Amino acid sequence: MSQLPVIIGFGGVNAAGRSSGFQSFRRTVLNSLSTEQQTETLLSLACMMGLLTAKEGQWQNQQGEWLDAQSAADQVRQQVLDNSLIRQTHPDWFDVNAIPANTRIEIKPEQEALSFKLRHRQLPETIPANWTLTDLGAGQVEVSIEGAFEALVPDQRKALVQSAGQLPTGFNPGDHYRSVHHPRGLQMAIFAASDMIGSTGLDWDSVKAMLRPDQIAVYAGNSIGQLDQYGWGGLLQSFVSGKRATSKQMPLGYGQMPADFINAYVLGSVGATAGHLGACASFLYNLQAAVSDIRSGRRRLAVIGTSDAPVTPEIIEGFRVMGALADDASLMALDALEKLTDQDYQKACRPFAENCGFTMAEGAQYLMLTDDSLALELGAQIFGSVPDVFVNADGFKKSISAPGIGNYVTLAKSAALVRSILGEESLRQHSYVHAHGTSTPKNRVTESHVLNEVAKAFNIESWPVAAIKCYVGHSQGTAAGDQTISALGTWAHQMIPGIATTEKVADDVHQSNLLFSQQAIDLKERRMDSALINAKGFGGNNATGVILSPEVTLRMLTKKHGQDAMAAWQDKVKQQQHKAAEYLAKADAGQFELVYHFGSREVLEGPELQISDREIRIPGFEQTVSLELDNPFGDMS
Repeated sequence: MSQLPVIIGFGGVNAAGRSSGFQSFRRTVLNSLSTEQQTETLLSLACMMGLLTAKEGQWQNQQGEWLDAQSAADQVRQQVLDNSLIRQTHPDWFDVNAIPANTRIEIKPEQEALSFKLRHRQLPETIPANWTLTDLGAGQVEVSIEGAFEALVPDQRKALVQSAGQLPTGFNPGDHYRSVHHPRGLQMAIFAASDMIGSTGLDWDSVKAMLRPDQIAVYAGNSIGQLDQYGWGGLLQSFVSGKRATSKQMPLGYGQMPADFINAYVLGSVGATAGHLGACASFLYNLQAAVSDIRSGRRRLAVIGTSDAPVTPEIIEGFRVMGALADDASLMALDALEKLTDQDYQKACRPFAENCGFTMAEGAQYLMLTDDSLALELGAQIFGSVPDVFVNADGFKKSISAPGIGNYVTLAKSAALVRSILGEESLRQHSYVHAHGTSTPKNRVTESHVLNEVAKAFNIESWPVAAIKCYVGHSQGTAAGDQTISALGTWAHQMIPGIATTEKVADDVHQSNLLFSQQAIDLKERRMDSALINAKGFGGNNATGVILSPEVTLRMLTKKHGQDAMAAWQDKVKQQQHKAAEYLAKADAGQFELVYHFGSREVLEGPELQISDREIRIPGFEQTVSLELDNPFGDMS
């Protein structure tokens, strides 16, 4: 009997905040929440950002004043709004007005000495003998160079793209564990996986005790590796910058590290592992591997995730020269402006509207899935289920970055699966789509055509479309993870986020059978049984995943396991809910206790194992790895 992959935990972080407790979802629908929920959301974000400190029902601001909940929320509201979601890139990431660059200069003997100013951090590690330095204060130094030479001299230039989806300003995941020399993407992965474990309310050691070591899998990665200074970015820059490469930059740059770090430092797993890469569809590629394993019975528990940190000058410039990003000049031309304000940067991403490119963003999202039987055995919370994920390529292409036909196949098969499981009426009236919605002129036409044609084929008259990149930007391989977490938030809060930055749908968007809304769509009078998570990536990497609501999932489990089994689950799940609530209360207060086992647990290298011809016994695991394997080719041997 096939197993249904059930979501029992989720965690992560993006420009809207923390995933657990639906904090990031609530930030995207903030104005549609009740006053009480808005207050809770603002306070939790402010604590995360270091604007407030919580203690015993009071909040202390940065000036040392103690405030009640409403006063504190009112005081920090604008700071939270201005320093989350998409916005002008903050100097904590890089200075958009002073990006280091090199200029080739030539000084001949008869010329006067060359003088220029640099920031202290831009000075080379070794100062040439013919350089004279004068400290100017305020982090700057004047450099005078004498004598004939030709060289590359550090310079500064203004970024042509100044907006990005950044984690809430003031929050640094690496501050909450020993993160020395870890690339930012891996810091975010540690935070996201820890957040996922906390959200389950389960004790991980107790979960491990119920499973054979090889019944666990971790599938996680990202789309372009770790390209900041602590990963491959720093490695590749080392020779031209005159800096020394470190022993960590090469291994930590690999794209599968968001899985490797979770195995090695969070879960201690020795089960299956991989980092599946599919450009902007990478999250769904990893999810597909987990769903396939659980449905087949090969694995009973899987952790799925991606973590991308592409908000660096080099990556942004790479996408800009492709014409993919909303650069400042294009944004000004789009709105006939002479100068961009903070408000203009906040609406840089406009899916399905008149737009000019996507907005780069960072994010990390992780899910924990189990088979339906294990979910009930654990008494785990059930947030939804994933019956399948479909992946298709584009076939022959005119260019590697151009869209193609694969997405028509993935979306149509997903709609057909919903119809097969839940029926025609559920698909037509109680499903919606989380669009890839990048905010490029090309995507608004091609993806809307995919969505509209599938809707027409299945007689869906007004298919609701969400496009949350308008809030959090495009986090590359994590984009579908952002969409999935938002879908879980929709069922918790009974609303679909509107496409807030899209005041008017563009004339070339196909929408005869689609519903685009700038405002959040209230679902109190219209249930949603399923969400289709859509992703399109460079190279022809298309994927669509089907997520079923918690209500539908519980109904299916009741039919399979019976009322008695569900009653027993109801008794056990209260304990996990209580533990999860304790975790969320601490997290909302900005008290993060990340799971990071480095040097604190026994490291196994081989001699410790007990191996027979029937099993392998591993210290730290209650159950063994069985070697009594069935012959899968019995009809051939």
